[in-house]
Amino acid sequence: MKEIDARGLGCPAPVLQTKAALQEESPNGVRVVVDNAASQQNVQRFLESQGFQTVLEQDGPDYFIVGSCGSMPSAQPQPAPTPSSDTKKIMVMCATDRIGFGDDALGLKLMVNFLRTLKEMGNELWRLVFVNNGVKLTIEGSDVLEDLKDYEKSGLKIMVCGTCLDHFNLLDRKQVGETTNMLDIVTSMQLADKVINI
Repeated sequence: MKEIDARGLGCPAPVLQTKAALQEESPNGVRVVVDNAASQQNVQRFLESQGFQTVLEQDGPDYFIVGSCGSMPSAQPQPAPTPSSDTKKIMVMCATDRIGFGDDALGLKLMVNFLRTLKEMGNELWRLVFVNNGVKLTIEGSDVLEDLKDYEKSGLKIMVCGTCLDHFNLLDRKQVGETTNMLDIVTSMQLADKVINI
């Protein structure tokens, strides 16, 4: 079993280290140790996307993700289902919980209106990504939480930066979306036809 000690590493280093080990050695078993919940979720999800069955153990601040696979893992990210080829894939990245500068109350109102109006994009809205202060829109008490939950129920993939949640101490308060890492975000940017940054 391949052992990977990724303690002390920030996003996306634990996932990248795990991916490199799978590509170089193609092990049928791997044990990754990390020291924060965001990295644990990201590594575990990555291993599962590669066909591994995972078991999680915790000892104090350390998380041990044990992955086993009966067949050879592919070590390549599995592509998400995509819209038909004639539909554009638009990714919207929200790096803040408000739009513009000057008046914070107005900025928050504008962001709420913006997110509620995104449905007008129809099937072209492919990914909704929250980073930095934007992750605060995905937690309990957010003015757009129910709207985001409705988007997710309708099939929109919502990605929420785990490092950012961890930084703001909000990991346990996230109510919508998939906790993700910078590797997933960058990969989504590459696959998108258009990226809108807010």
